[in-house]
Amino acid sequence: MRRTKTAMSAMALCAAGVLLTGCGSDAPKPAADSGKPAAASPAPASSAPPAKAGGATHEVTLEVGGTGKTAVMYSGIGSGFEQQTLPWSKSGTAELTAAERKVGYLVNVVPGTITGADGKLQQAPCTIKIDGKLVAESDGVQNTKGCSYIIKE
Repeated sequence: MRRTKTAMSAMALCAAGVLLTGCGSDAPKPAADSGKPAAASPAPASSAPPAKAGGATHEVTLEVGGTGKTAVMYSGIGSGFEQQTLPWSKSGTAELTAAERKVGYLVNVVPGTITGADGKLQQAPCTIKIDGKLVAESDGVQNTKGCSYIIKE
């Protein structure tokens, strides 16, 4: 009985090995070492979004005012959520696809809190500039939702 179980286990392991070997990648097996460097394998497909051919390009500047440090969340020219030393700014290019030019392309910055002149916590002030033109701002007191703007053409 033990011999049968051992034989069946060995057969199952062999079958699993054959299946796993056959289910591997389509990459060619390495050749025997001939002393020559191996040819580079093709680079894996990039996870970056495809190029936005024919899109409109805009220069975007995000700014957060105040002093000290606070968390800043932003998107539109990359994205991030990091602790920053104030004042802080980030500039970059937003390239819109044809569809984004019609429906819009969201750019936003949401600053964390700072200590205001009155000693109370308040949201840090922020601004967004598109192609050098001020399009959104928040003083952090009256408007506490941060800054956002939808670029449309």
